[in-house]
Amino acid sequence: MSRKPELKGRAARLARLFPAGRARAARTPFVLLVVLLLGGGLIGLLVLNSALSEGSFRLDDLKTDTKNLTDEEQALQRDVDSYSAPDALQRRARELGMVPGGDPAFLNRDGTVKGVPSAAPRQSSAELPLALRPPEVAASASVSSSAPVTATASASPSAPVTAAASGATAGPSTTPAPTTPPGR
Repeated sequence: MSRKPELKGRAARLARLFPAGRARAARTPFVLLVVLLLGGGLIGLLVLNSALSEGSFRLDDLKTDTKNLTDEEQALQRDVDSYSAPDALQRRARELGMVPGGDPAFLNRDGTVKGVPSAAPRQSSAELPLALRPPEVAASASVSSSAPVTATASASPSAPVTAAASGATAGPSTTPAPTTPPGR
């Protein structure tokens, strides 16, 4: 019973090509090779998946940072727009003691004057900011106002007042005389 049946014909010729004793021994290295390849592939996929997940988390963090920075940029742009609006510029100019200018005159290349300049409107000392007010008016205004007073170097009452503070201008064809800043 332990005897194998004898093959005839084509099956006998094919059986002679494959040796009977080494069939089991040749399969073992092949199976180990396949198992190692599959295990290596699985480990490689695990490492690749971990790297992709880490990249995804980093991308999400960068998107959040970008959104926060974009929001901050838009808030700063709104601030710039509000400070550069015409009414805000006018209010700030008035706080600094500026007044709207009069009609301008232009000098031609040949030295002639085109146009008739007009003086800027004169401000009363009550409308001037504290820094530009005469000392006696500034002292009375600071006592009555609740705003903090800034210390400035004040000129003596006999010191010349600048043309911008007094509202006075020179004639149309003359140049204004240089003025000395207060406190010097």
